[in-house]
Amino acid sequence: MQVHQILKSKKSDAVVTIPPDASVADAAELMRRHRIGSVVVTRDSTTPLGILSERDIVFALAREGASCLEMKTSEVMTADPVTCTRSERADDILRQMTEGRFRHMPVVDDKGRMIGLITQGDVVKARLSELSMEKEALEGMIMGL
Repeated sequence: MQVHQILKSKKSDAVVTIPPDASVADAAELMRRHRIGSVVVTRDSTTPLGILSERDIVFALAREGASCLEMKTSEVMTADPVTCTRSERADDILRQMTEGRFRHMPVVDDKGRMIGLITQGDVVKARLSELSMEKEALEGMIMGL
C-alpha cells in the first residue's frame, strides 16, 4: 500500500495548520477543537516548518511550566519535520515513524508543497485493512479448492 492510497481513505484531506508566531495555547485550543494530536506549523499553508504535537507541549510544560502556553509555536515545535511523498510505501513510513518516535508526517509533492498529513494510526489502519483483505482472499482460495 502506498501513501496516496492512505490519503484517499481518510475522511478529510485537510491539514490543520498554525503560524509560527501563534501561541502554544492557541495551538492547544486548535488541537482540542479538531480533536487531533498535532498541528503543522507553516507560514503559507504549503511549506511545513515544523510540527507541534501533544508530546511537544507536554515536554515544554515540564521544562518551562505553565508559561510555555504563552510561547510561540516556533519555540516549542519539532522543526524540519520528516516528510514523505504520495508514492512511498506504508510499511516504509511506519518503520520511519517507529524508529524516529513520531506519529505525524506531512505528505509533500515533488516541489516540497504539503498536500496532506498521515498519522501512525492512519498507516496502521490501512495496513490492518490490507491484511484483512489478504486473509479473505486466501480463505476464498482455500474454500474454493
